[in-house]
Amino acid sequence: METKHVARRHSIGSLQRRRMCKLKRKNSERKLSRSIEKIRADMVEISEVKKRIRQGQMEVREKFEEISVEAAKIKEETNQICKQSAANQLKLDLMFQIVKARAEKDSAKDVFLTQKLRDLMVKQNTAKTQVV
Repeated sequence: METKHVARRHSIGSLQRRRMCKLKRKNSERKLSRSIEKIRADMVEISEVKKRIRQGQMEVREKFEEISVEAAKIKEETNQICKQSAANQLKLDLMFQIVKARAEKDSAKDVFLTQKLRDLMVKQNTAKTQVV
């Protein structure tokens, strides 16, 4: 009788162990499943963040290109202003020399400088009409 009882305990113990193992396995599978779902959710979120970053980079690139184009325009305008300023300064110098020659009653110098100023004005007007 004792042997049967021992055998039953042994079989009940092994059943309990099997059940415990099954429960542990199910629990670990649930944990693993939750971890996988969490990782998938994280991957989706990371994908969205990467997409927003790429979009932001494209916007920055476009803005940079616009700024580069605008900078080139400003540089060209600045060069034109510098050229115009130099031309104006040259005309003013010639005019001052003409006034000085007239004050000194040096008609030869007056005629020469006046002709030089006229030639310069014609040259500038010709250059302006070619640009337009």
